[in-house]
Amino acid sequence: MRRNLLHLLLVLCLALGAGWLPTISAAQDAETGAVAAPVDYEAWDSVATRAESAVEAARASTDALEDLRAEVAAWRERFVAAQTTNAARIQTLREQIAALGPVPEGDATEAEEIADRRRDLNAQLAQARAPVLTAEEAFRRAEGIIRQIDTLIRSRQAGELLSLGPSPVNPALWPAALDALTGSARDLMTEVQQNWRSEINRDRLKQRLPQIILYLLIAAALVARGRHTMERLTQTVLERFSGRARLLAAFATSLFQVVVPVLGLLLLVGALQLTGLPGLMGTQLVAVLPAFGIFIFGARWLGLRLYPVHPDAPRPLPGADERGREMRFHMTWIGALIGVAVLMNVLSDLENYADATHAVLFLPIYLLFGLTYVRAGRILSVTATGAAEPADAEMTLALRGQRLIGQALVIIGILTASASAIGYQNAAYYLAVPTAVTLGLLGLLRVLHDIVVELYAVAARKTTDEAREALLPSLISFAIVLCSMPLFALIWGARVADLTELWATFREGFVVGEAQISPGNFLTFVIVFSALYAGTRMFQAALKSSVLPKTKIDPGGQNAIVSGIGYMGIFLAAFIAISTAGIDLSALAFVFGALSVGIGFGLQNIVSNFISGIILLVERPVAEGDWIEVGGYMGIVRDISVRSTRIETFDRNDVIVPNADFISGAVKNWTRGNNVGRIIVAVGVAYGTDTRKVQDILMEIAMDHPLVALDPEPGVDFLDFGASSLDFQIRMVLRDINQGMAVRTEIRHQIAERFAAEGIEIPFAQQDIWLRNPETLRAAPPKPKPADGPVTEEDDAAPPDGADPESGGAGA
Repeated sequence: MRRNLLHLLLVLCLALGAGWLPTISAAQDAETGAVAAPVDYEAWDSVATRAESAVEAARASTDALEDLRAEVAAWRERFVAAQTTNAARIQTLREQIAALGPVPEGDATEAEEIADRRRDLNAQLAQARAPVLTAEEAFRRAEGIIRQIDTLIRSRQAGELLSLGPSPVNPALWPAALDALTGSARDLMTEVQQNWRSEINRDRLKQRLPQIILYLLIAAALVARGRHTMERLTQTVLERFSGRARLLAAFATSLFQVVVPVLGLLLLVGALQLTGLPGLMGTQLVAVLPAFGIFIFGARWLGLRLYPVHPDAPRPLPGADERGREMRFHMTWIGALIGVAVLMNVLSDLENYADATHAVLFLPIYLLFGLTYVRAGRILSVTATGAAEPADAEMTLALRGQRLIGQALVIIGILTASASAIGYQNAAYYLAVPTAVTLGLLGLLRVLHDIVVELYAVAARKTTDEAREALLPSLISFAIVLCSMPLFALIWGARVADLTELWATFREGFVVGEAQISPGNFLTFVIVFSALYAGTRMFQAALKSSVLPKTKIDPGGQNAIVSGIGYMGIFLAAFIAISTAGIDLSALAFVFGALSVGIGFGLQNIVSNFISGIILLVERPVAEGDWIEVGGYMGIVRDISVRSTRIETFDRNDVIVPNADFISGAVKNWTRGNNVGRIIVAVGVAYGTDTRKVQDILMEIAMDHPLVALDPEPGVDFLDFGASSLDFQIRMVLRDINQGMAVRTEIRHQIAERFAAEGIEIPFAQQDIWLRNPETLRAAPPKPKPADGPVTEEDDAAPPDGADPESGGAGA
């Protein structure tokens, strides 16, 4: 379970490439129909028997089981390819048998010639299917063996992860660990002394001494000053350069902060190896130095990207100004701890330390891991909580994610230190190291997102803020995150075999009905459909710009033709893409049947609008640019699609009208075919006016207007004797009905001017009000007061002045 950390780094870099190449190559061979080599089933039986015995005994090492699994998986790929043997011949034989019709049932007999032919074809079919059935049986056996090996390996991993060893906090174990460490140092020095005693090695060292000194000097300069020099160079680029590519240039320059010192370590390793002094142990320890540098300098570089020093550099994470220095220190410290763990792990494997010694030596490393995680996690939580809550949902999600990561780091730090102190060394390892690598990968993904945004800003000539709000950079970053998922799985203990198994399952696709839909089919469909769709769009653009304008078809008809070709092209592109991808539509008949039920009930309005849109495009009762009135809305038709029509009203509002309303309802088209239309202007004159004169004046005004057509000529009607006026109207046909409101306005202005000049009065409504009892509006005379004297009962009962005898109340 003590996996070499350097090996983990190499797996992260090479697993997706070298580990998946055989599977991808086999997948491509199967999809392209390449002829597979004959399968040696006797050799396979020997391999399968050996694998089954190893699994049953369960004594083989995990590495041996992994090798055995890889061998069985390679055989399984051969069986997958072998299952396509005679596929065309089998399909032809089945079609021939189907052409003979079903076997007669009951007492009915079949012609002897047909029966013989059917038996012959069935025999040929059985013979052609024999290799396929053999391959299928072998494939199932390989599948079972692989599942058994995976189960055994996972059970071992779970047992090792929870295995309890000696507690390193026991002081009784410390002397032995110290003796083992000092013994390793003595062994290292012994190797160096032995090599130095060799006269051949000393002569070789003297010959190589100038080269070694040169390497050491360059290495010392690169390691000691290279990173600082590159940091200052990056700041210089940010300060002195301007333009869109400034941040990209600074990022490219910052990469040398890792490259230069690691190159110095490589020269140091080369110089030490040229001396010939390191032995077996020294050579392997020296070989770890570049990886040690990658961890330290890479962590430092990532800290500067996430928490930059320069004030003009972007701040990807909150708290870069307040706690940036502290976070950079913690990130560099985590990288150094990983490097020390790599070195100690190599040393432990070389010296074969006891479990107690290994636990004691790694206890300080895990304690420092835990302490660093707790402090860094608290900073992340505090900075995310203290940051102002942004209005952007994406930033809000990022802050919540940072807060969650900070809280998880605190818990992982406590668990790492506790597990190591108790004795769960493997659990402490799988808490400390994968967490550090995961944090580094998350930070790298965040930096890559900013780089993608900057690249898009430069390419699209936009500002950084505009590029950050664009969709394409987000999609690219999302794709990068998806591609990184296998790396996260490898970090947390997944095997390369697990990923290849998932890839094989994904490559096989899924079954819908009797149709097998694989990623290859889907990719073929997308490529063919995209190409044909792009061709359709290009053909539409050529028709609209070059061909149709040279015809006598009106603009509405041209748009209808272009739209119809577009929908037909989409249908043909989908049909051709499905056929090219090899998807059997007949196998999806039950899916289409279920959809037809949904269309009949839940989608009837959509289908009705779709059919209505097709009718509108074919019959063209309404065309783009027409002035129409439908459903109480009046405006200009701007766009006709298969589902709805967009009308722009005179208030500059867009109204989306379902196409079914145009077919089932009444539509008033003011400009159908041409722009000629009639308007009416009404006017009234006072009683006693010469009506003939009024008619002549109105006719003259209408005839003189330039937009009024003379054929048919305008007309003036004496409508009626109104309540307050003599009512007339002018009927005029305009050459452009779109100017109807302007013509009405101008006609009314001229009527007012001519009537005023001719002394013709345009009356306004008047009403006379007659009161039937006007005396009720007059005030009642005051009642005389009684003479002085005794008050009688009648006087006492009489109401006071102004009181209503019937209501009994006082008058106002």
